[in-house]
Parts: sequence; structure tokens; C-alpha cells
Amino acid sequence: MTIELVLARHAKSDWGDPGLRDHDRPLNERGVRDAPRMAARLAATGFRPEALLSSTAVRARTTAEAFAAALETTVTLVPDLYGAPPPTLLTTASETGASRVMLVAHNPGMAELAAALSGGRIGEMPTCAVARFRWDDDDWALVGAVDPIEWHLDTPR
Repeated sequence: MTIELVLARHAKSDWGDPGLRDHDRPLNERGVRDAPRMAARLAATGFRPEALLSSTAVRARTTAEAFAAALETTVTLVPDLYGAPPPTLLTTASETGASRVMLVAHNPGMAELAAALSGGRIGEMPTCAVARFRWDDDDWALVGAVDPIEWHLDTPR
């Protein structure tokens, strides 16, 4: 059995309304375009999450909904993913008990976790980037302690 973890940073958000709280910022035009495109690319790989978890922020939730549509699944909103550091991201994924998990959240946590899991080979997670990791084991305790057997980074640009 294997564990697969997909990290997707939310798509590009709109900074046009300075009166909005950070949590409430929507996607901008590029984000609205990129999210379904990146979702279709992930779906084409055959990946189907058992759990798709998202930050409650509007930009993350909207991005996650695009992925859920392409992957034929539902989104579970997790408030702790908003601004989460890598340990919280990993704990949240492992607590699902699922072997195929997708998280949609924010930098810097997503980039830091992707960097750690890739041995520093992923240096950046631009908006709507998708990092996919696979371990040849079914023990979440090893994720982060053992290098994945494969990983891949896909970006919208």
C-alpha cells in the first residue's frame, strides 16, 4: 500500500478591495482560469483523493471546489489550514486516516512543506501549484521522516 499526498496552493487571489479581510479575498481572473485547468491536469494523472481538505479562506475554498469538480469528490473545510505551518498540514492530512489526501492551503506553509518533503528540490509553490508525493508505505508517521519514492511539481505557468 502507498500514501499519496497532494499539496495545492490556492489560485491567484484578488487584492482589488482593500476593505476585505485577508480571509475573504476571492480569486482574480487568472485564478478563476488556473484552478480548473490545474484540476483537470491533476485528474488526468488518475489521482483521486480519499480526502480533499481545504482552508476556509475564500480563495482556497474556491480553488478546492474546482479540484473537487474535476476529481469527482467533495471538499472538507478545515479552519486550521488557514495559514498553517508544515506540522499542522501534515498532522491534518494524517488524521484523515486516508492513503490519498489532497490539501489546498496557503504559503508559506505549503512551500515550506513541499521543500521539506522534496529534500529542498521544490523551492517555491507559486499560486495554483500542485505538488504530488508518494511513499511506498501506509504509515503516515513515516511521511516527512522518509523520502518519498517519487514526487512531482506542476505549475500553471
